[in-house]
Amino acid sequence: MSDLSTALHHARDTNDFTSLLSLIPYARFMGFQVGIVDDDVLVTMPYAEHLIGNGSVDALHGGTLGAMMESTAIFKLLWSAETVRVPKTINITVEFLQKAERGKDTFARAEFIRHGRRVANVRTFCWQDDPSKLVAAANAHFLLTPE
Repeated sequence: MSDLSTALHHARDTNDFTSLLSLIPYARFMGFQVGIVDDDVLVTMPYAEHLIGNGSVDALHGGTLGAMMESTAIFKLLWSAETVRVPKTINITVEFLQKAERGKDTFARAEFIRHGRRVANVRTFCWQDDPSKLVAAANAHFLLTPE
């Protein structure tokens, strides 16, 4: 069994994604934290200075939000699926709705729009203080590869 497979099975069994996150250098760099809240995947990106895009705008870089939402969708697919293969992103469209402010943690969750055997369409929502006040949202399509 591969390290990914072992870490994923551990995450599914215990709802602890620490070992899975340790295998993803970019997730570690971004500081992602993944947990299960109300039986759903919740990703947290704690605030860090290196997440700021343009200091004069005083907001998080849009790329960090896009990466967070894509990762959230992938974590949701991995947690919910029976496969241990990482889904391949076909495309992602990000909607920036308002400024993600400096100094605040950012949160994301995802929901399936369509989840077939080969393709999944996932909608991701991203907020800071209030889940009803989104800072960004995304639609993504993934190719699911069977084992």
